[in-house]
Amino acid sequence: MTGCSEPQADKYEAARIRMVRNQIQDRGVINTAVLDAMRKVPRHLFTPKEYQDQAYNDYPLPIGYGQTISQPFIVAYMTEALKPGKKMKALEIGTGSGYQAAVLAEIVDKVFTIEIVPELSAESAERLKKMGYENITCRSGDGYQGWPEQAPFDIIIVTAAAEKIPQPLIDQLAENGRLIIPIGAPAAVQELILISKKNGKTIEKRLTYVRFVPFRRL
Repeated sequence: MTGCSEPQADKYEAARIRMVRNQIQDRGVINTAVLDAMRKVPRHLFTPKEYQDQAYNDYPLPIGYGQTISQPFIVAYMTEALKPGKKMKALEIGTGSGYQAAVLAEIVDKVFTIEIVPELSAESAERLKKMGYENITCRSGDGYQGWPEQAPFDIIIVTAAAEKIPQPLIDQLAENGRLIIPIGAPAAVQELILISKKNGKTIEKRLTYVRFVPFRRL
């Protein structure tokens, strides 16, 4: 767990604080660890240079290869729903530019993240390394199969919309673990589903409507 020490981050510090207060706290996110992580992680460094001045506005931004960085509120909302803790191990499906992984890494012990676009995976791995995140491990590949050799995971977060919940991810969820995933057709509004595992069985809870890029397979 670490943060970014680049001088450029200071330029946007006030914007980050406003973002958390106005876009996240005012909309009901109360988890202190999540709010602290959102204040700390410099979102502008996870966006292309031409969009950096928009980085703290509450909407997604393109990051290339047909992918986006999610809006700040959704990142905070999904993270809070997972109830992350210091000793937990997390799996993320859909690294993108690495922003969600960085937010999680400020809270949990270890983050394993998979990105299907090789170029994005390489870029985010290099970015996170430069920023000092030693507790994030990146992989390029098909996230549908999860990361079996590192399972089980206390929390699993999927940042792309799937038609159904991938069974391998359910299998890799630890007892009392929580999985969050948008479900629905790519061209439509999807539902954000939270899955909890208790006594080996899963319980689903519908949270809200969202719009994510589609879950891609190799």
